[in-house]
Amino acid sequence: MMRQYELVERVTRYNPEADEALLNKAYVYAMQKHGSQTRASGDPYFSHPLEVAAILTALRLDDATIAVALLHDTIEDTDATRAEIDSLFGEEIGKLVDGLTKIKRLDLVSRKAKQAENFRKLLLAIADDVRVLLVKLADRLHNMRTLHHMPEHKRGRIAEETMEIYAPLAGRMGMHDMREELEDISFHTLNPEAYETITDRLVDLRERNREMIRGIETTLTERLAERGMAAEVKGREKRPYSIFRKMQRKAIGFEQLSDLYGFRVTVGTVEACYRVLGVIHTTWPTVPGRFKDYISTPKQNDYK
Repeated sequence: MMRQYELVERVTRYNPEADEALLNKAYVYAMQKHGSQTRASGDPYFSHPLEVAAILTALRLDDATIAVALLHDTIEDTDATRAEIDSLFGEEIGKLVDGLTKIKRLDLVSRKAKQAENFRKLLLAIADDVRVLLVKLADRLHNMRTLHHMPEHKRGRIAEETMEIYAPLAGRMGMHDMREELEDISFHTLNPEAYETITDRLVDLRERNREMIRGIETTLTERLAERGMAAEVKGREKRPYSIFRKMQRKAIGFEQLSDLYGFRVTVGTVEACYRVLGVIHTTWPTVPGRFKDYISTPKQNDYK
């Protein structure tokens, strides 16, 4: 379990002006309130809000949001009150913790409820401050990472809820890595045979194509360096659920997929993006009809 000073160090690493006293107070308060409570895994319950806070430090969020992550279950699961949170940590943090408590109480898993209604309830609950949603998504991610500790009869319901509500919300927020992890864990839970089949195929392909991927990374890095461009080039493999969804959508087999691997080139400016594109197009042939420019034409969620 992450120690108090380790959490503070994580935050001050990207935010030297962070309120260390606030973080320390929230850590101690939450740890004391959760006391001897345990999770389904047998771990101390406090390990959960601590892991949620750790996820949010990776997103470089402000110290108030990190404090809310530590406190997010105190009103619902301990004898803490909104008034006490307000008095100790201020009304801003109290309001955020209260918003998370309201979301937790929503009946998001009723089989009679329609998906659109679930979205409506959730969005209304977090409309006042987007940070509530960010903490809730991190909360769900850690719960999914530890889903195997839950009773088997509950896993499917939680995975369905995650796939239908939280993964799409993460995608709408532009948090694609989180969305993909939520989808993959849910997919593994809901359709383990398909997950294992695709994963096995990917492992086989990875072994056979390892040198090819490295070769492309090296070639592109060298071509860019020759033109005086500093760039990070990294090959990435499609995730199992993304592959499964595409196979279903296009009614094709695994062997017919043409984009199991992609390459991400990170540079500092928009102008450099287009210069990189020129190098790529003069090094390898383009695929007709497959080019998309999300800089000039962003996605609906403002992804560029």
